[in-house]
Amino acid sequence: MKQISSLQNSLIKNLVQLQEKSKARKSSGLFLIEGKREVSLALIGAFKIETILFCLDFISEQEVINMVNNLDSIDIIEVSKEVYQKLAYRDTTEGLLAVAKSKPNKLEDLKLKENPLILIAEAPEKPGNIGALLRTADAANIDAVIIANPKSDLYNPNIIRSSVGCVFTNQIAVGSSEEIINFLKEKNIAIYSAILQEAKPYYTQNFKQATALVVGTEATGLSEIWRKKSTQNIIIPMEGEIDSMNVSVAAAILLFEAKRQRDYSI
Repeated sequence: MKQISSLQNSLIKNLVQLQEKSKARKSSGLFLIEGKREVSLALIGAFKIETILFCLDFISEQEVINMVNNLDSIDIIEVSKEVYQKLAYRDTTEGLLAVAKSKPNKLEDLKLKENPLILIAEAPEKPGNIGALLRTADAANIDAVIIANPKSDLYNPNIIRSSVGCVFTNQIAVGSSEEIINFLKEKNIAIYSAILQEAKPYYTQNFKQATALVVGTEATGLSEIWRKKSTQNIIIPMEGEIDSMNVSVAAAILLFEAKRQRDYSI
């Protein structure tokens, strides 16, 4: 088994770049996963793991071997505590890192059922919000999440962390708003845009059909194309002084109403 104890090791320097720079992740097609649960979920989600790094100060060698026992062609490397802490993103850590290949996340690769329920988020900027949206989508067990006009790459360590690994449990695609609308129209999926103009209360709509629920940012909302191309614009009636709420909260309200209509037992 390989061992690395130097911060000057070329592999470690490359992994630091993967952790810190989106450009390095995009050019290499690789990213880092930290934590036992996250690595386990990536394996369940059929992500290809190329390398496992572990630190004996936090995890046993046998536990690592048990996790990857049935997988071929994975390099397993023991690293020193100093090296591990250089790579680890979280303060509370479990001694396990993986180098994985990113997925292309293309619209045409989505495998949708006959009557899908899809969440679309346009231009979410904050990794924490993206992570929360992915957790909500996983909790509702919907068919896909689509990010329109993404502002950051999906394999940003903050997204992996805030999603607690749900970036691996959801079907995810990215594209421009126009591309996504064309995709939905071709699939005969009704579009319900959460937008104030020309809108009806969300609970008055029929989400039993093939449905895409679309949310925008708290600051600017959805772009004009979603208002014009939607099947119906919808609102969440609010009785307080403010006129917006956290995007993941809004998404949860809409998704679980759709699940309720589809005879989901809460």
